[in-house]
Amino acid sequence: MTDELLIYGSYGYTGALVAKTAVDEGESPVLAGRQAEAVEAQATELGLDHQTFSLEHPAIIEQSVSHFDAVLNCAGPFSSTATPLIDACLETGTDYLDITGQIDVLESIAERDDDAIEADVTLLPAVGFDVVPTDCLAVYLADQVDNPTRLRLALDGLQTFSPGTGKSIVEGLHRPGAVHENGEIRDVPPAWRTRTFAFDGMHKKAVTVPWGDVSTAFYATNIPNIETYATVPEYAIKVMKRSGKFTRVLGSKPVQAGLKTLIDNMVSGPTAAQREQNVTRVVGEVETDDGEQVSAHLQTPDTYDLTAKTAIESARRVLDNGVEAGFLTPGEAFGSDYVLTFPGVERRDIDSHD
Repeated sequence: MTDELLIYGSYGYTGALVAKTAVDEGESPVLAGRQAEAVEAQATELGLDHQTFSLEHPAIIEQSVSHFDAVLNCAGPFSSTATPLIDACLETGTDYLDITGQIDVLESIAERDDDAIEADVTLLPAVGFDVVPTDCLAVYLADQVDNPTRLRLALDGLQTFSPGTGKSIVEGLHRPGAVHENGEIRDVPPAWRTRTFAFDGMHKKAVTVPWGDVSTAFYATNIPNIETYATVPEYAIKVMKRSGKFTRVLGSKPVQAGLKTLIDNMVSGPTAAQREQNVTRVVGEVETDDGEQVSAHLQTPDTYDLTAKTAIESARRVLDNGVEAGFLTPGEAFGSDYVLTFPGVERRDIDSHD
């Protein structure tokens, strides 16, 4: 991948896992970021080439990405990094991938579809755990019935966070909840709905959360009504419901800046040993207006380990010219069985009596 793939934000928690995975799999991407000392130290350790540039000056970004066939953006929060990199990629004919799961960012990328087709550029965001497993599951379920109109996805096992993920969560505090309703994204209060899902026979309570599939699953399946859930402790549900009154305060610039600084000082991300023990489970359900319902269960290894593998494999497939131009979700680009090609991922249909 030398002179083919540029990994931007390679020295953050997730970016470092992505870069290390690339090397372990025999690839040689070029590493990049805005902090010269950090990217130089990482590149030296991994034996890779590197570049240093910020995202403040469009001409510099264009010059930097023009030498590459694709850019994999691992620099969160993506609300700040996606647009300048995409602008440069569209100017230089460079394909773009990232690992975002932020609804607003995904929607903004989807809006660039026509521009990307005209520039013959692939825009493939969310090639990490957000949202490869859930997007593939959504596509699989949508294919099981005729004209599905409702999709529900529920996640269990989201226990650890990296600094980048934490900052993305903080940025989302201005929008504590979101669903796709009748083909449009609608803001809803925190923990707007509560449902019980069966994860491998274990019944757990989950609440609506603004997962990236609220955006991506609509493009991948054309299902107009989409809700995404995550399991949380009972006490957390009460806290989430009460937090809605503080949305404006939590979304203010001073509070946002303070919370992000706190994350930088307090959050380091899970250790390798913790990741090895982590398992995430996903339950998906689709329904038709006639009442037909189909469900499936997906189990994956740790979210960050899976992200590293899906990000590199997605970039590899884009570099092999296996993806068309324009905006695509992972499930659209690679099909519903894509996630099953990774070690530790298992899918099974759920019997109505489970």
